[in-house]
Amino acid sequence: MSLAWISVAALLLAVVLSCTTTVNIGVLALALALIVGVFFGDMSADDVLAGFPTELLFTLVSVTLLFSIANCNGTLSRLTGYAVRLCKGNAVVLPAMFFLVGFVVATIGAGATPAAALLALPAMAAAARAGIPPLVMVVVAGNGVLAGTMSPFAPTGIVAHDIMARIGLDGYQWYTFGFNALAHTLVAIAGFALFGGLRLIGAGPSSAAAVASIAADPGGDDETMQIQHWLTAGGIGALILAVVALSLDVGMAAIIVAAALILLRTVDEELAIKRMPWGVILMVTGVTVLVEMLQETRGLELITAGIAAISTPATIEPIVAFGAGFTSVYSSTSGVVLPAFLPMVPSLAQQLGGIEPLPIAWAMAVSASLVDLSSLSTVGALYMAGAAEGTDMRKLFNTLLIWGLSMSVVGALFSWLMFGWILFG
Repeated sequence: MSLAWISVAALLLAVVLSCTTTVNIGVLALALALIVGVFFGDMSADDVLAGFPTELLFTLVSVTLLFSIANCNGTLSRLTGYAVRLCKGNAVVLPAMFFLVGFVVATIGAGATPAAALLALPAMAAAARAGIPPLVMVVVAGNGVLAGTMSPFAPTGIVAHDIMARIGLDGYQWYTFGFNALAHTLVAIAGFALFGGLRLIGAGPSSAAAVASIAADPGGDDETMQIQHWLTAGGIGALILAVVALSLDVGMAAIIVAAALILLRTVDEELAIKRMPWGVILMVTGVTVLVEMLQETRGLELITAGIAAISTPATIEPIVAFGAGFTSVYSSTSGVVLPAFLPMVPSLAQQLGGIEPLPIAWAMAVSASLVDLSSLSTVGALYMAGAAEGTDMRKLFNTLLIWGLSMSVVGALFSWLMFGWILFG
């Protein structure tokens, strides 16, 4: 068996084990990359580890540390509470408010999973008090946090944009973000109508005080803004200004702001570092090393040749969109799907006659994100965990699983319409 096929088998083994075991795929990927490179490819360990994404690691650590600070010291929960109280208990407005709050929190750097962890409990509690069907709140609020996940400030967006830059597609971060946000907004509206949200239109407000109280403060602590919260909010604003207006590196800006907040004693530094998503960081960087190994051994060429063989320039977007989406139902979007799929884009575009590579990359990124409200995903599971007592959990689990699987088809259709026809038709 050639080295290329061995490396492909290693990647497939890592993906399968990530779906069937609880072992971090980053650990598996690093081990497999070293085994393939050293024992089969006549490479040294240093040669294999040369593919470690140091710059990506720095960016992820910097951004997640900053938002771990904001989460640990209560700044995010307070800002969220203020936003939700603006709804005054109006049942039809509450899902939209949680969509917008989740979108903003994820976009400014928290990402989908931390934003969902912050909002799931208050969103589901508010839905129960206001008489909103739980599926309506899950689909609308869940897609809100996912709509912001491709932001250049969010961990998944950082991963996607870093890979796109390395394959020659730099400078399109906000386009990727915008297409992802559009797709999630459309499916949130569809889910709102499908699961009974239209019946909320015209209904009077429920107990505004009760809903606002739970939404803003599920734990019962004082939610007034103190000096440490204003400093943290100002730091996040400074990060956004530095990156958008001054074009500073997001990792550099985030670590400077985080260091300043730690020096100003706004948070317990040890707690903030402990609560960073180290498992996700290891997952992303480990899989990247294995994918770099596939590029060195020409294993990616085998995979892209197979996809190209069943595709045409007119069908490539829906085909890769369905593949990325279906894989993402069972695997991590940022840790598995994007690092494994996006590096194939230039070769696929070339093999199909030198077509434009951007729509292929956008189709992969958007479709992989669309399925992330599945009950098998972290975001979907967080909203399920926040469901009120008495909710039919089996029905909720099955419906979200079907929803996630169906989004792989919806993602393929969206990609064909947007990237294969409307924009590049």
